[in-house]
Amino acid sequence: MTPGGIEEALQTAERAVERGEGLEGTGFWSAVAKVKREPELADRYADLIAVIDRSAFSQWAFITIGIVPGTLLMVLATGAGLVLIGWSYSLHGLGAIAVFYLGVGALLTTTHGLAHLMVGRLAGMRFTHWFIGELKRPQPGVKVDYATYLRAPAPARAWMHASGAIATKIIPFALIGAAIAADLPAWAVWGLPVIGFASIVTDLLWSTQSSDWKRFKREMRLAQTP
Repeated sequence: MTPGGIEEALQTAERAVERGEGLEGTGFWSAVAKVKREPELADRYADLIAVIDRSAFSQWAFITIGIVPGTLLMVLATGAGLVLIGWSYSLHGLGAIAVFYLGVGALLTTTHGLAHLMVGRLAGMRFTHWFIGELKRPQPGVKVDYATYLRAPAPARAWMHASGAIATKIIPFALIGAAIAADLPAWAVWGLPVIGFASIVTDLLWSTQSSDWKRFKREMRLAQTP
């Protein structure tokens, strides 16, 4: 795709978004792929791409919240998860198990996006919103500012995508000791590695095809392209 083709695709995408349509069929993502392969094009087109991407995002995201209040909410929810796990130490029986796993659920829900945010910020990327894309997938996500994303090195983009998946794989295994310390029954302790391994299998079957690990592989291929 030539610079002229990129500009035409972006103009088509911009008009489509203004009409309330999606980006599919506009050539937008083909233009983005070309820009990623040539850093000088990123400097030229990144800001316009970010404007179009943000406009499209505002149309398809089910719920959005600004990055500052959203991050504060996620940090507080993470803290609440840790408090629940700590509280389970003073409980017994099914109550202890229920409270402990509520805490685990809170950590799994929040740390995915927080990992994306932390790794991305370390790489110089900015983020604009937290969001839920659709009700059937209520996992909170964090929206990257596409101008800073495109100007970041491809390996940094790759690891930003991978970081959320890595965080949610670590959490269940990291909490095995806490479950033992809480004196949970053996079957409840074994539930943590089961969750961890199930998450790994899910990633192998699904995320490598359509989510974080797919994006990781895409960006790493770009990093290895001369």
